[in-house]
Amino acid sequence: MDLTAARRIVVKIGSALLVEGDAPRAAWLASVAADIAALRGAGQEVVVVSSGAVALARRALGLTRRTLRLEEKQAAAAVGQIRLAGAWDAALAAHGLRAAQLLLTLEDSEDRRRYLNARATLSTLLGLGCIPVINENDTVATAEIRFGDNDRLAARVAEMTGADALVLFSDIDGLYTADPRKDPRAAHIPQVARITEEIMAMGGEPPPGYSSGGMRTKLLAGRIATGAGCAMAIAKGEAMHPLRALLDGARCTWFLPAPEGRSARKSWIGGSVQPAGVLVVDAGAARALARGGSLLPAGVRAVSGDFARGDALSVRDEAGRELARGLSAYDSADAARIIGHRSDEIEAILGWRGRDEIIHRDDLVVTSPA
Repeated sequence: MDLTAARRIVVKIGSALLVEGDAPRAAWLASVAADIAALRGAGQEVVVVSSGAVALARRALGLTRRTLRLEEKQAAAAVGQIRLAGAWDAALAAHGLRAAQLLLTLEDSEDRRRYLNARATLSTLLGLGCIPVINENDTVATAEIRFGDNDRLAARVAEMTGADALVLFSDIDGLYTADPRKDPRAAHIPQVARITEEIMAMGGEPPPGYSSGGMRTKLLAGRIATGAGCAMAIAKGEAMHPLRALLDGARCTWFLPAPEGRSARKSWIGGSVQPAGVLVVDAGAARALARGGSLLPAGVRAVSGDFARGDALSVRDEAGRELARGLSAYDSADAARIIGHRSDEIEAILGWRGRDEIIHRDDLVVTSPA
């Protein structure tokens, strides 16, 4: 397993790698930006999940205690996020790349409509050639709704974007049978086919300190990512050009994607979701769906039901036979206004430009071929 075949890569970078004292590790960050530029030059897309906002502001605000109260973390994040975004912007700009900042909370990945909004934003940014730089929105997230660590946030982003590979950079070169700092007999594991309870037990407990991570949280992230059909690597990140080193075969642990991962979400759409409405399509649209295409408004003849954006719909032919199920990009009122029209007419009809598709092929599963 390696990065060369990955079309879309999510890279997670922790505070300990990015921040030294109260400043970014500028030379190291520049090397990471150079690696990202090289991946982009090879036609690969990159999303960065970066910690560091709180660490960059702690000393400036006099918050040097090991454990901070939630409101202190939120205040530090508000100050440090500006510095973090600026550091990434400058590093990527040196290679002609444009950084785009996104701050996410757990609710953004759990609420279906917010999930779709975040995914659409990320998709658009990648299409525009940007490098999304994502962090948890610590300034507003409460203790009850936080991801708690950016490893799991990165896994959610990998799932959300349909990434092929997730790289978690750490201070260790992968998973061992035991903690190598405590057990000299611990053996490195180069590849994990499935994250079983036996594998989870190797992760131990999260270490104390500024970070809320540790090997166990990385394995929890691995369950999310591999379950979504995304491979994951845990690799050492302190040295210069860590992505290039990984491409060159640096030692790490690869977690293989679950064979059923990519189809699991579509199985959920097709079989376990109660449709909130119905779209009736013409023969041309039915053929396009059977070939794996998206459902465009021009091919829809009728809309029924009261549904919101992100709700599941049944797609039927004019004889009433169900062809597919999928998640709508529009609510029922807007869908009724745009059906039968070309996608380039949507903005004139609605007064704003939504998606070209009523149901994108990534959100659609064919239940009966035309």
